[in-house]
Amino acid sequence: MRDFIYHRARSIDDAMSLLGTNPDAKLLAGGTNLLDLMKLQIETPPHLIDVNHLGLDGIEVTEAGGLWIGATVRNADLASHPAVRSDYGVLTRALVSGASGQLRNRATTAGNLMQRTRCPYFYGTTMACNKREPGSGCDAINGLSANLAILGTSASCIATHPSDMAVALRALDASVVVTGPDGERKIAISEFHRLPDETPHIETNLKAREIITKVELPAPIGGKHVYRKVRERASYAFATVSVALIAQINGKEVAIERLAFGGLAAKPWRVEAAENQGFGRPEDVARDAASAALEGANPTEHNRYKIELAQRALHSALIDAQEQK
Repeated sequence: MRDFIYHRARSIDDAMSLLGTNPDAKLLAGGTNLLDLMKLQIETPPHLIDVNHLGLDGIEVTEAGGLWIGATVRNADLASHPAVRSDYGVLTRALVSGASGQLRNRATTAGNLMQRTRCPYFYGTTMACNKREPGSGCDAINGLSANLAILGTSASCIATHPSDMAVALRALDASVVVTGPDGERKIAISEFHRLPDETPHIETNLKAREIITKVELPAPIGGKHVYRKVRERASYAFATVSVALIAQINGKEVAIERLAFGGLAAKPWRVEAAENQGFGRPEDVARDAASAALEGANPTEHNRYKIELAQRALHSALIDAQEQK
C-alpha cells in the first residue's frame, strides 16, 4: 500500500470541497473493497476522504410509503431492519448471501454499489485490463472466462459487477440519490452502472464531485420475494449467476412480477419483457422469461453454460417462491 493523506469530512459540502481540491481522492466508508485494492496497488489514491461521520447512516420511511436508506448504513443493519425484512425480503436475502458476517458489519450501502469487479484479470496486475489500465487491452476475452459476463459485453471488457445488493435493488426499482456541485439529483438504479462499451474504467454515471447520500426504495410490492444465488462454494463467494425475483402464486402456477439477474453483466440485468407474462408452470415460465432476458447473449466458449444455468436458477427460484409460507 502506498502512502496517502487521510481527511475526515465534517459535512457533505466539506467532502465535495475536498474532492474538488484533491480530484484523485477516494471516498472511504467501510473500506471492504477499496482497502484491499490499495494493498494490491490496483488503487493508489493520494488522498482518502472519510465520509463515516456525515449522518448518512439512517433508514427512514418516505411520504410515499417507501424507504430512504442512508449511504453509510451497514449491510448487516440494513438486512436486519424490520421494514426491510417484512416489506423488501428480496433485499434482505440478497444482503445476507454476500460476503461474510464480519464484512457485512463494515460494508455500506454506497460502498456496495461502488465496489469494483472481481475479474481475475483486473486483479492480476501482470495482465492487460482496460478497467485497471485504460487502453491496455482485455486478456480475459481470450483467457479463462468461466465466471465472466455474457450480456452487455464489448471488445474492451467482459467483467461482471459483483454486488448482490444491487441486483435486488434493480428488481425493486430503486433510485440512487446523489449530491454534487449542482445540487441533489436521483439516478434510477437502471442507469447508475454503465456497460463497458469502449470505456470500461468508467463504471457509473456519477459526475465529478458527486457523492451518494442515500438509496430510495418505492412502496413495497406484494408477492413472494426470493434471491437465489449460484456460486462455487456456500460462503464468501461471488455469484456465478443470481436471481432476484418477486413472484405471484396461484395454486400450482406462478407469474413473474419482477426479475433481475446478477453475475451475467457489468450491471444488474433486468429485461422488463421477461416480466408480467401471466401464470404458468414454473418450468415454462422460467424457460420463456430466461429466453427473453438473455436475448442477445454473447458468451465465450468458457461461460456458455451460464445461459442454461440462468434458466435453471430462475426455475429453482420460482419453486422457492411456491414453497414460501
